[in-house]
Amino acid sequence: MPNSDAVQALTRWQDSGGTWRILAQTDTHVTVALLTCTEEEVDRVIWPRDPDLSALLAAGPA
Repeated sequence: MPNSDAVQALTRWQDSGGTWRILAQTDTHVTVALLTCTEEEVDRVIWPRDPDLSALLAAGPA
């Protein structure tokens, strides 16, 4: 599994039954909404982009 903190956080979130949605992207950062299983927003996070995070985001929520 990739070592990116963002990838690990999103993977843990999904493994716990949550989902996420991309809210905004730039060449350097991405803003992601963390959602409950009922699609309620719990938090928003901004992470610097890296190859592992980009690959996970391209695959979409599990």
